[in-house]
Amino acid sequence: MQLLQRAAELADLLTNTVNGGASVGFLAPLARADALAWWEGRAADVAAGQLAVWAACDGEQVLGTVSLAFPDKANSRHRAELVKLMVAPEARGRGLGRGLLATAEAAAAAAGVTLLHLDTETGSPAEQLYRSSGWTPVGAIPDYAADPGGVLRPTTIYYKRIPATALTR
Repeated sequence: MQLLQRAAELADLLTNTVNGGASVGFLAPLARADALAWWEGRAADVAAGQLAVWAACDGEQVLGTVSLAFPDKANSRHRAELVKLMVAPEARGRGLGRGLLATAEAAAAAAGVTLLHLDTETGSPAEQLYRSSGWTPVGAIPDYAADPGGVLRPTTIYYKRIPATALTR
């Protein structure tokens, strides 16, 4: 997927996700122009190999996305952070989130990543997905981030070990 070619659809997904109440790092109401600028700002990281982005699409509509952020330090190249797993509200319950998660995990393994980590709002629906997909909770940090309404919420940190493959990045 070319990020800039899908930036408008990704912006729609981000706007709908945040304005629908999901905590993915933005406050509501999120303007589409701000969401578009945010996605366009990720293009340099993708080009540099520091970010990988996948999207689940139905024609021109992006129904979901997930990303892996790769550290730039030599002592951290064995790990990556799973970021911005989002599924459009109208597409939830179809297994897209699980499929996107599996895609990111497989890509991590293919890139030689053996440890993934993420953070998510404690008590969010995403926690069930992560737990049922073999992710291990480390603990919760109180008042870590504001939800889309601006209320400080706890965040739970998760990790997952990924079996090494013969491929490396």
